[in-house]
Amino acid sequence: MKNMPAAAGERALLIQVSIGRQDKTSASDSLAELERLAETAGALVLGNITQRRERPHAAFFIGEGKLAEIQLACREAQANLLIFDNNLSPIQVNNLDLAIGVKVIDRTELILQIFARRARSAEAQIQVELAQLQYLASRVPVSAKQQRFQGGIGMRGPGESPFQLRRAPMLARITVLKKKLRAIQKRRRQTRDRRRWPVVCLVGYTNAGKSTLLNALTDAQAYVDDRLFATLDTKSRLMFLPQRREVMLTDTVGFIRQLPHGLVASFRATLEEINAADLLLIVADASQAYVNEQLAVVRSTLAEIGAEQPALLLFNKADRAPAQAALAQLLRAHP
Repeated sequence: MKNMPAAAGERALLIQVSIGRQDKTSASDSLAELERLAETAGALVLGNITQRRERPHAAFFIGEGKLAEIQLACREAQANLLIFDNNLSPIQVNNLDLAIGVKVIDRTELILQIFARRARSAEAQIQVELAQLQYLASRVPVSAKQQRFQGGIGMRGPGESPFQLRRAPMLARITVLKKKLRAIQKRRRQTRDRRRWPVVCLVGYTNAGKSTLLNALTDAQAYVDDRLFATLDTKSRLMFLPQRREVMLTDTVGFIRQLPHGLVASFRATLEEINAADLLLIVADASQAYVNEQLAVVRSTLAEIGAEQPALLLFNKADRAPAQAALAQLLRAHP
């Protein structure tokens, strides 16, 4: 286990189980990304524990020998949070919690929590709350035990405290939120029908530099920060081209590997902006060692939402690329 200095607050150990023939490089990249997600959520990452298995353990996802190692690591590091890079079943979360005695969350719950913290507009808050409630509705019978671990990283806001709700009120709230989103989608479509300009939509992996590019091309003054999911809200600005031509340039929420399907569905109103665009500008971070894998995630997500428009690929942060040879190889791979 990798050790780090102690500090107050959420003290997290990261757990990753590589299943079957998962590529070691891909697993390492995913674990590094999980660490950035945890830090974005406000946790101090104390270390990580990894395991390779042919198939998940039915009760704990990890093997029982590794479970004992994690129990010891939690005591020694005084960890109060376990974050799995894998997606766990409600029963597995419950079993791990009872066996280890600390709060356990998986990658999906972590991403949902980050979205909850980043949501600023009423529309974003509605979409995040819907995703959270849909995630929790299937887990209430097991997850009620987590009331012992309220606070910190895990399911909370915007909206009501999910673990204080029963399934029926959750489903009722989901119905209300879906109705609100349908109204938002209707207003958006009416606005798009009245638009005068062609629309170019910036899409890409989270933290690829879409908002920075929007600011550079339109002076939009969009919020920019070097962390994952710094912005969730769609922002559109006019961009002036030569010969007095104009296009509407739109920035959207970034993608990430294993983006929860419920989150994609809940953000349908926002993602419709991508489907309605005339051209997609795929922004990729050339400084990332795993930019090809990130591009694969972006293209897979675009396919999932049915975005089939013409697209241009733009490599951002090329000046930070690790080597000119690597950049040249990247350009050859994506002519």
